[in-house]
Amino acid sequence: MLIELHIRNLALISRADLEFYTGLTVLSGETGAGKSILIDSINLALGAKAGKDVIRNGSEYAYIELLFSIDDEEKIKKIRALDIEIGDEGLLIITRKISFQRSVMRVNDEAVSVNKLKRLTGILIDMHSQDEHRSLMDPVHQLELIDLYAEDETAPLKARIRDLLKEYDEVNLMLSDIPSAQLRLREIEILKYEIDEIEDAQLKADEEAELVSQVKKLKNASRIIEMLNRAAFILEENEFSEAAAKVREAAAYDKSLSEIASQLDESEIIMSEALHSLNAYISDFEYDGNEFERLEKRLDLVRRLQDKYSDDIDEIFNMLEEKKERLEFLENFDVKRNDLIQKKNSLRQTLDQVCMQLGKKRREAAGMLSENIIKELKDLNFMGVDFKIDFGNLKEYTKTGNDSVEFMISTNPGQPRKPLRHIASGGELSRVMLAVKTVFAGNDEADTLIFDEVDAGISGRTAQRVSEKLCIIGRKHQVICITHLPQTAAMADHHYLIAKHTDGVDTETDIEYIKDERIVNELARLLGGSRITEAVYGTAREMKTLADKFKAELDLKG
Repeated sequence: MLIELHIRNLALISRADLEFYTGLTVLSGETGAGKSILIDSINLALGAKAGKDVIRNGSEYAYIELLFSIDDEEKIKKIRALDIEIGDEGLLIITRKISFQRSVMRVNDEAVSVNKLKRLTGILIDMHSQDEHRSLMDPVHQLELIDLYAEDETAPLKARIRDLLKEYDEVNLMLSDIPSAQLRLREIEILKYEIDEIEDAQLKADEEAELVSQVKKLKNASRIIEMLNRAAFILEENEFSEAAAKVREAAAYDKSLSEIASQLDESEIIMSEALHSLNAYISDFEYDGNEFERLEKRLDLVRRLQDKYSDDIDEIFNMLEEKKERLEFLENFDVKRNDLIQKKNSLRQTLDQVCMQLGKKRREAAGMLSENIIKELKDLNFMGVDFKIDFGNLKEYTKTGNDSVEFMISTNPGQPRKPLRHIASGGELSRVMLAVKTVFAGNDEADTLIFDEVDAGISGRTAQRVSEKLCIIGRKHQVICITHLPQTAAMADHHYLIAKHTDGVDTETDIEYIKDERIVNELARLLGGSRITEAVYGTAREMKTLADKFKAELDLKG
């Protein structure tokens, strides 16, 4: 879960250090105080696009740091599968520094890509904003929810469909790649020529390097002999033996010169051996014009084939096998085509069967899911709600089968069900999303759920129901929620108050952890606005007492 958030120089925040805990954490404050900046900071740290305007005025950079504690072994395995190291203590530090020149993201002090960070985000956090939870209206996402609800049964069937579809598409591609009779004959002719060309060349791995070496040697034969003859002459003129004798004579008077004399003796032996080797090389060296011509032609052939096919000789051999297979296919066209057609029909039949199995599992899951969503919606004050999941069939196969779905809902008794995407009220959609989230609370991979004003557009009894649902989810997940509603704020296990201050010159957002009477004061503000009376304070205290009682009873039930 998320345990710490540190912010420096982000928008109106010069410095903020927050600690997060289990349960429901609420962020409240006046409109425009900067509550959404906190959610934005988390998004930025997790790879969201950042403009230069996020840097606080007068600062050179903005900095965000998130500290997560991971104690689930399965999650740790998934994180390590992303090549992200996580210590035995299960701590994960994500940082982002945004300057006017660049943006740097790190995980445990190692630089990471945005793509990898987004994959990591799915393991750590489930973010819900007014825009993002509208994905619930997308039929594709709705199908994903059904599959998640019955994951143990749907996942193996979907994996089987992906494998079959890959094979099916490959067969289709091969059938579509069959040329006309005239083009087929032309391709056969070209393939035969290229196969013969490669086979006749009898290429060898690393042959080019050896040919280059030999051609270079023969091409420079006269220069090589000239330089070696000169070297031999120089060696013959060096009189090491006479020099060694003179030093030995001097050594009779100074024994320390004996070692130098020995070195000269050794040098004479080495030079003598080198001279012998040089003379032998010169004597054996023969320039063969025919061999030189043969080697040059061979090198030209190898390079021509490399230019035509591949620089890598091994790759040319692979291409040769592919050409042989293609030739064999074209020469036995009728048999091969019939085989492919039979294989395609067989794969299609198998795909139909597996898709039917998947569709059956989905319909069974959809029935149970609908019942649970209706139950949660009624708890959220949709008393006459009617919810159902409609199914259809796609004309073509996809990686997820051939089912299409649509969440259908009627929020008023006597009214026909309509697609969820036609719901105009943001408050209604928020409650549907919250109902779905409650149903899936046990299935959600992420430990931390963040809601940005999920309770917007509601009030009264409905607001109370929503706050209770957030509290219930908070017993299974860490929940962080921005709210304007006193009902939700009262239900919080932890409460941060966000306020904006100005001195006439500069403006800054402050974040403060509040408790006890400060919470009552904030509830009173949320209830009464600018005019807060003793009656409002009394209502705020009663609201907090009732919320604490609800949580205590919830905890007793386990």
